[in-house]
Amino acid sequence: MKVSLTRAEARRIALAAQGFTGKKPSGRVDARHYDRLLRHVKLLQLDSVNVAVRAHYMPAFSRLGPYPSEQLDDYAYRKSRLFEGWGHMASLLPMDHYPLLSHRMERARPWPRLEGLIKEQRAYIDSVRDQVAARGPLTVSDLDDGGDRNGPWWGLSRGKIALEWLFHNGSLAATRRGNFTRVYDLADRVIPPGVLNMQALSKTEAQREMLRLAAEAHGVGTLTDLADYYRIKVPEARPRLSELIEEGVLKEVSVEGWPQTAYMNKDARLPRRANATAIVSPFDSLVWYRDRTERLFDFLYRIEIYVPKPKRQYGYYVYPFLHNGELVARVDLKADRSNGVLLVQAAYLEKGRDAGEVAPALASELTSMAEWLGLRHVAAKPSGDLAGALGQALD
Repeated sequence: MKVSLTRAEARRIALAAQGFTGKKPSGRVDARHYDRLLRHVKLLQLDSVNVAVRAHYMPAFSRLGPYPSEQLDDYAYRKSRLFEGWGHMASLLPMDHYPLLSHRMERARPWPRLEGLIKEQRAYIDSVRDQVAARGPLTVSDLDDGGDRNGPWWGLSRGKIALEWLFHNGSLAATRRGNFTRVYDLADRVIPPGVLNMQALSKTEAQREMLRLAAEAHGVGTLTDLADYYRIKVPEARPRLSELIEEGVLKEVSVEGWPQTAYMNKDARLPRRANATAIVSPFDSLVWYRDRTERLFDFLYRIEIYVPKPKRQYGYYVYPFLHNGELVARVDLKADRSNGVLLVQAAYLEKGRDAGEVAPALASELTSMAEWLGLRHVAAKPSGDLAGALGQALD
């Protein structure tokens, strides 16, 4: 008999799966907390936009509260607990998940727009790899002939394209230096031998395991939800999903208001309450798949970075606000580092929510975020229907 869930139950399951139902640490954050975070979310999306804070730092803050961001870098890179790869877009993943992506590296194809250029530049690309082998780790500026940023390859230098292609196909691996600069080295000098020597998974095996991990991270989700987590094509995910159902790893459920069949992880937990409060990054795995975000939270969310300013509805870099387990508001944030201010460029309340309840909770989280970022205070511009109440709460 198929289990039926209310939307509120599905939300609580999802929040528990994503690590939003545990208490934030009251003391020092350490490696155990990052281990727990990764057990829930599985991977952290990377993004170059740094309007308020880089994307991969924010999910830890949302779940753990203030922590030293350099400590996460140390955990990821210097202690080799995570590696960079194409999981859900560019991501940081647990080191022992490296074999999951091996099939993608082995089958890597140049981006269509660059395919001809990469073929033409084969000798140059080989020379770049030789330089890394002899002198690495290297950035593009360390190359003998990195080229200029005015070429036909999306404005990137040929050296950067060569390094990215070698990273994409697994010849090189990446670490970071200083101001989030990607540094490239031979994979066997970045990935521990014990991981490199792990038995490679076939594409079928890897996709089945990625779907299993996605189901753990979702708690409950549709086929398209689960496939999106590691960016698996739906036709390829469908037979793997059937295998997981047959193995008893997943079970079919129905969720109130969802037209599609949903699938629940066999170990998914339905807590009695999920009262988490947190500012959530646009690149947080809780809200990656926007259709699911709308189904779970009745929260229509689109990132507007690439929308012309006059056509933006909410702002350039908008963070959803999770309060008492529901998405109740959104804020367009910018870190004005030169003046030590976390700037709320606009704040909007979701329909039917109480500004008197939401504003003080949001003000508290914004103040904590500002302190975490080393900023002196929060300032709210008078834009958006929550701005007035938020400004009062911040005074």
